[in-house]
Amino acid sequence: MTDKIRAILVEHGRLTKDAAALGEADDLYQAGMTSHASVNVMLALEGEFDVEFPDHMLKRGVFGSIGSIRAAIDELSPG
Repeated sequence: MTDKIRAILVEHGRLTKDAAALGEADDLYQAGMTSHASVNVMLALEGEFDVEFPDHMLKRGVFGSIGSIRAAIDELSPG
């Protein structure tokens, strides 16, 4: 799952740092992701993992790191 998240960040995150070099807890916004890019990342994640982020999860913290994204997807994924 982490590799897929990194691939989405490369394609949609507009990061100024290499997504492959980021740690699980590194701040994606400090790595260059803008609020606009985070929306594109969210949409790509929804498509890739067949999930829908509910309104209460549409917060900066949910998309702030690879680890927080993975935790959110784990929470939303069935089974």
